[in-house]
Amino acid sequence: MRKAFAIGLAAVLAVSAAAPVYAGEGEGIAKEDLKIGIIYIGDENEGYSAAHMAGIDEMVETLGLDDSQVIEKPLIGENEACYDAAADLADQGAQIVFANSFGHETYILQAAAEYPEVQFCHATGTQAASSGLSNMHNYFTNIYESRYVSGVVAGMKLNEMIEDGTITEDEAKMGYVGAFPYAEVISGYTSFFLGARSVCPSVTMEVKYTNSWASFDLEKECADALISDGCVLISQHADTTGAPTACEAAGVPCVGYNIDMTSVAPTTALTSASINWGVYYTYAVQCMIDGTPIDVDWCKGFAEGADKLTPLNEDVVAEGTAEKVEEVENAIIDGSLHVFDTSTFTVDGEEVTTYEKNDIEYISDGYFHESEFGSAPAFDLAIDGITSIVEE
Repeated sequence: MRKAFAIGLAAVLAVSAAAPVYAGEGEGIAKEDLKIGIIYIGDENEGYSAAHMAGIDEMVETLGLDDSQVIEKPLIGENEACYDAAADLADQGAQIVFANSFGHETYILQAAAEYPEVQFCHATGTQAASSGLSNMHNYFTNIYESRYVSGVVAGMKLNEMIEDGTITEDEAKMGYVGAFPYAEVISGYTSFFLGARSVCPSVTMEVKYTNSWASFDLEKECADALISDGCVLISQHADTTGAPTACEAAGVPCVGYNIDMTSVAPTTALTSASINWGVYYTYAVQCMIDGTPIDVDWCKGFAEGADKLTPLNEDVVAEGTAEKVEEVENAIIDGSLHVFDTSTFTVDGEEVTTYEKNDIEYISDGYFHESEFGSAPAFDLAIDGITSIVEE
């Protein structure tokens, strides 16, 4: 897709000079009249935003839109620049504006209040439902599902390493490069760990944080430190190729995030937990065309094609991995497997039977109901088997 990056005068000239078209209540907007704005924390060189860009491309192709109808603003920080970008997109006539980073939410809420005729959709956020704004929406996917399955891939690799004598059972220690100690990250690494432990019972895990969503140098440094601490397999919730680069240099297997990491780690990358953002972008823009309401909180998973693994690196994964992945994905889809089954983990040696947050009870029927009461992850328990190191 030819990117219409909206910067200065060039961006103004890239969109139609015609007056913006807004739908009345219950009315749709003709496809040819649509203008769509998207704010990215990164650019095409950063895996998380690259995955969103791929989703936008899929939406444009699926709905038969023209590239010129999309105005993209990359490298927008989690600060006033986000509000400025959102307001500029609305002023340019965008009827729907997306923003893709957690820290964008405050500024998107501000823009939504000031531009009530424009729909604002924010990824990974938590405040749409409580905002009182009918034009504010949050979206995410059940990424914990694909993280769990990627953990199964990791656990099978650990079993192979144990069986061939590379490590002992007691040495099955994974490392995890996390961005921030937020529920989104904690939910992700816990589901990854539980997936690994479902096939490799002796596994433990150490987590270190970079305190940045995307820093190649910090992520590489963090992965190197984890390897030095005895971690024999690395995964990540951080948005660059820093960790896989470190793993390739050290000969340590790794599981990535967002994008296929085999280009930088051809002999060590197993797979990556990933999201197909195109499912949401197509849904939301189709709502604009049809004149139907966009969900306040939208969250889908494997069943709807919103979660996925990148292709398995067949030269590196353990024998039988593909078959096991299919088995586990199908169990998640049919509901026979719940990622946060409370019988599979403990906190301080005790099974967790209740967990209330914001007046919502998350545990019932034997599992933690992640992302069912809001699109953003809520699981933030510190379970046994994982050591999380937060440096001040």
